[in-house]
Amino acid sequence: MQTKKIILVVEDEKSLREALVDMLTMKNFITIEAKNGREGVELALLKHPDLVLLDIIMPEMDGLATLKKIREDKWGVNIPVIILTNLNTVKDQLIDDKVANRPTYYLIKSNWKLLDIAKKIEKILAI
Repeated sequence: MQTKKIILVVEDEKSLREALVDMLTMKNFITIEAKNGREGVELALLKHPDLVLLDIIMPEMDGLATLKKIREDKWGVNIPVIILTNLNTVKDQLIDDKVANRPTYYLIKSNWKLLDIAKKIEKILAI
């Protein structure tokens, strides 16, 4: 019997966070929610989810700092992380972050539908 995968959604925009959580719950994932980067780091290191969906622009700690903190932990070194952003990341920043923190994917929010994000998660987790 396959256990349900746990997804941590770190997103400060409440409506988007709730929509992501609802969609992932419908797809049979267990979800954990964080409304800022600091909370995201705490929950990631405490709960050890199978994948993290991470916004970049957030209060208290931005997504890139959050990812760096997660990667500093022994557990967090290899956890799949999908960066969700409204920003078109500058090429140099993307390259620097890929080398330093290794996000699994960058997804521009406006280019992806919720179900597409679920399919991407399923593919990454080999479901």
